[in-house]
Amino acid sequence: MILRLLALLFVLALAAAAGAFYWLNQPNLNTDPVVIDIRQGDTLNQLATRWQDEGWLRSALSLKIISRISGLGHNIRPGEFVVPPQLSNHALLVFLEEARAKTYRVTLIEGQPLALALAELAETRELVQDITPLTAERVAGYLGLSGTTEGQLYPDTYVFHRNDTVSSLLTQAHERLQSVLEEEWQQRDKGLPYASAEEALIMASIVEKETGVASERPVIAGVFVRRLQKGMRLETDPTVIYGLGADYEGNLRRSHLRDDSNLYNTYRHKGLPPGPIALAGRAAIHAALHPADGTELYFVAKGDGSHYFSSTLAEHSEAVKRYQLNRRSDYRSSPATQTRTDQQAEVTE
Repeated sequence: MILRLLALLFVLALAAAAGAFYWLNQPNLNTDPVVIDIRQGDTLNQLATRWQDEGWLRSALSLKIISRISGLGHNIRPGEFVVPPQLSNHALLVFLEEARAKTYRVTLIEGQPLALALAELAETRELVQDITPLTAERVAGYLGLSGTTEGQLYPDTYVFHRNDTVSSLLTQAHERLQSVLEEEWQQRDKGLPYASAEEALIMASIVEKETGVASERPVIAGVFVRRLQKGMRLETDPTVIYGLGADYEGNLRRSHLRDDSNLYNTYRHKGLPPGPIALAGRAAIHAALHPADGTELYFVAKGDGSHYFSSTLAEHSEAVKRYQLNRRSDYRSSPATQTRTDQQAEVTE
């Protein structure tokens, strides 16, 4: 009798163990991949309850028990993950400890003004907008900048996870700029007319706006460096346009070029403008610090995105006459002649 009772208890224990094993290892209810969002500070207990309420986790209790038995689930990282269909809870815990969070990308573009870069970041839904409104003034305060915020971010593609903050990305972009600028500054050519790395960055931003042709960057930098060294005004349209801000409507007028109140008007003010006018990449920074040797003091857009360079005013005047007839919408300005307002195709009354 006792043996029969023991045998029955043994069978019942086996059945209970089998039942428990089956219950603990049932596949979850999602027949399709499911996207989950794990935030910083989320605990497994919170996640299990949330996922069960969402309807795809079969049992929060089962997940907690398996976690306790297996020791899994204590190294779950925050981020966005795509969970495969119908994993068992054990397989789910293994997945969560081994999987890499889904990444997103946002690109800050060379030559882009800060306002556009900030607008794009503000519209990036995967970033937590912890600086609102995302204005240049608020960014300057956050980064601890005493001067202009323009040009203080490095143009590059940044990889981030959902729920990363916009402030962390801005910090990364600013620190990256400082690193690149310092590295290039330490390797600069001798005899350049810059008092600081920040002045080199201002020049780099002008070079960035003047040409999209990589091979022309050091040549254009050389033109501007020689003009500075000779005490000539830079006379470059992008700085004037930047200073006009919202008042620029697509046409640069003679009145704009005569405006002394525009501190970025390099037709009226000698030297570099007060600050950068756009985001400058490494190539433009390198060009500003390693300008091409030569005698050129002028250049004019040829209409195909490239420029014709001249060493004398007479040669430049002929080039302006030749290429003004063919100018296209990708026109970029050049240092003007001394009778500049008569020879600037983009300048109107």
